[in-house]
Amino acid sequence: MKRNFLLLGLAALTLASFSTIDSDKKYIKKTAVVEQSNDGERLIAKSDCVGCHKLDKKMIGPSYVEIAKKYPNNDKNVNYLAGKIIKGGSGVWGTMPMSAHSSLKKEDAKSMAQYILGLKK
Repeated sequence: MKRNFLLLGLAALTLASFSTIDSDKKYIKKTAVVEQSNDGERLIAKSDCVGCHKLDKKMIGPSYVEIAKKYPNNDKNVNYLAGKIIKGGSGVWGTMPMSAHSSLKKEDAKSMAQYILGLKK
């Protein structure tokens, strides 16, 4: 009887150790994906932008793809859009104003604008 419990315990311990290895591999894969993503994309995902904008569908504001189609990807437009992100504004895409994000750093806003303009196909 003791031997059966011992074998059952060893079997459970062996199975548990294999499941830990698998979960570690899953964690590493997910981490690698996050490291490869764009800084601007991460900043947008953490911000309130997702409440008004989607990647390819108009919501309250234009989609990121629509923005990329309208503005060529160059330094002038990156700076312009970064300024719009920080200061907010209205009238370009309709009457609904975009709220200001004055606490956002200029470099972060530029990263977000570069990501958006990089979506142009």
